[in-house]
Amino acid sequence: MWNELLIALALVMVIEGFLPFLSPGAMRNMMRAASEMDDRSLRIGGLVSMILGVIMLYIVN
Repeated sequence: MWNELLIALALVMVIEGFLPFLSPGAMRNMMRAASEMDDRSLRIGGLVSMILGVIMLYIVN
């Protein structure tokens, strides 16, 4: 179980690193836009992301 968790964490780190590596300017603009969003919008985006992740895990497994 711990092995799979560490693999998943490593994959998240690789995926998260793609945008800043390929286009640091776009990453900076995206972070600036996110900092200007209200809390409700950020929460809804996080919730949607979590739900999609759970659905993907269910489909894959």
